[in-house]
Amino acid sequence: MPQTKVRYAVVGLGYIAQVAVLPAFKHARKNSELAALVSGDLEKLEKLGKKYGVERLYGYEGFEECLESGEIDAVYIALPNHLHRRFAVAAARSGIHILCEKPMAVTASECEAMIEAARSNDVRLMIAYRLHFEKANLEAVAIAQSGKLGDLRIFQSLFTMQVRDEGNIRLKRETGGGPLYDIGIYCINAARSLFRSEPFEVFSRSASGGQKRFREVAEMASVLMRFPQERLASFTASFGAADHGSYDLVGTKGHLRVDPAYEYAGQLKRVLTVGETVRRRTFSKGDQFGPELVYFSECVLSGREPEPSGREGLADVRVIRAALRSAKTGRPVRIGNVPGLRRPNPDQQIRRPPVEKPNLVNVATR
Repeated sequence: MPQTKVRYAVVGLGYIAQVAVLPAFKHARKNSELAALVSGDLEKLEKLGKKYGVERLYGYEGFEECLESGEIDAVYIALPNHLHRRFAVAAARSGIHILCEKPMAVTASECEAMIEAARSNDVRLMIAYRLHFEKANLEAVAIAQSGKLGDLRIFQSLFTMQVRDEGNIRLKRETGGGPLYDIGIYCINAARSLFRSEPFEVFSRSASGGQKRFREVAEMASVLMRFPQERLASFTASFGAADHGSYDLVGTKGHLRVDPAYEYAGQLKRVLTVGETVRRRTFSKGDQFGPELVYFSECVLSGREPEPSGREGLADVRVIRAALRSAKTGRPVRIGNVPGLRRPNPDQQIRRPPVEKPNLVNVATR
């Protein structure tokens, strides 16, 4: 009989896995099944295995056993950034499909290794850009392409939050921490999606304010990207400011603002101004992770390549690396295009109801 469900192992049981990924399987059950859990924390495995009815529990040392068990078809990698490549390549070599959290990896070469491993082993690889399936952001893409705003000229964004726990992996250089990897990537991806093109030059400055928690990574970074057609995109990402996430897209005829823009557990709001006409819209909260699972499972079952692919992940990481280099040298950094890119489109929208925040097991606070 033809396969109707993709069986997943969720690898890494930190905050995002517990608060969003595991509950999302309830909304993806038509073609996705939570079949195994992988973690270095025995208490997490026991409690979460019992909560979600999962019997196949593995420590990280048992990951190869999990891959070769014949009981899974795909992995959802929710590990620290510096581990993505190792676990993704191992999965690909075992013929297991890969849905990987963003950022895809820490360096461009790591991203390229993941892409090549998936290609050479004929497995699907998707990066978990949840907003590629979310209505507010997909409608923003449609508006940008409709001509309502005129010739697109400026993108500007802020994404800020407080990360106070000095032990948080977001503040560790060796794990691929820092605001650009963690939240700046949303701003980069939004600009690229709305302009439907790639930046060719990146300039960045960073600041830290002397606090102990920012010994290894910058507190904040501001980035300016030059796009074709003389378009400019800028953003600031910070781990030392109040929670905020918004973007503005300005054309020769109008202005689109999405605020909040990047939230996954609340409402998103849009203001569209064209001439004297102002239209406001609120988008109700929903599960943004269930749609990722549904879509990726469809790709696995049908054998088609997903969007966002590994090349999408590579494109963002190349911008991040250029921004880090620019901040270090004080000079703009030129970058080239990533071939074979596809863009998110409104047809990708998938709606699922919101999830209730579960009780968490051994998860560090911000």
